[in-house]
Amino acid sequence: MASAFVEDVLAHVDTIPAGRVTTYGAVAAAVGQGNARTVGRVMSTFGREVAWWRVVRANGTLPDFLIVDAQEHWLAEGTPVVAGAVDMSEALWT
Repeated sequence: MASAFVEDVLAHVDTIPAGRVTTYGAVAAAVGQGNARTVGRVMSTFGREVAWWRVVRANGTLPDFLIVDAQEHWLAEGTPVVAGAVDMSEALWT
């Protein structure tokens, strides 16, 4: 992955307000390149540098190994969560 793409993804994630989320695919669309999978790779490699818990799957979930940490952040930020997943109808930021 080109470093400009990585920087664009991380810069976009930095703009997501607290308590809101977006999807991997929406990040790709916003930066004008890549797709959900390539954004996912960027987030898995470099995401600790930004509010990674604000980028979720389209169904409001994250991989199991991230969910406990993410839920702590979601609670602290007041992100609406239902049954362990972000309530996308309330929290989606576009």
